[in-house]
Amino acid sequence: MSRKSKGISAERELLHRFWGNGWACIRVAGSGSMGFPSPDLLAGNAIRRLAIECKSINDDKKYFSQDDIDKISEFAGKFGAEAWFAVKFLNVGWFFISLDDLDKTKSNFVVSLGLAKNKGLSFDELIGKF
Repeated sequence: MSRKSKGISAERELLHRFWGNGWACIRVAGSGSMGFPSPDLLAGNAIRRLAIECKSINDDKKYFSQDDIDKISEFAGKFGAEAWFAVKFLNVGWFFISLDDLDKTKSNFVVSLGLAKNKGLSFDELIGKF
């Protein structure tokens, strides 16, 4: 499976989970290729709106550039949504990480599996289903 199709599959997995739990969700096709900032998914209910950038990785770390942070922050601010990174670690599952909880390196931001387990939220925690 190509990296692109793996990413699309991961986004669709989350889309179905949101809908299956009473939330509305859309996938923003081509979100990384437009000239405008846009998340991979927009999810919401009557109370909350989430702008989510999704990553599915085989490693135990995912790096994000300042530009990645700026784009999701700009979109979320204009849309009135919460900005989240959703990272799916192979054989572990999904974690949702707030921008404030990302670790800063010299030139990037990083989400490690350890950080995700300590500060990230599970899907059920994110949607308030405990």
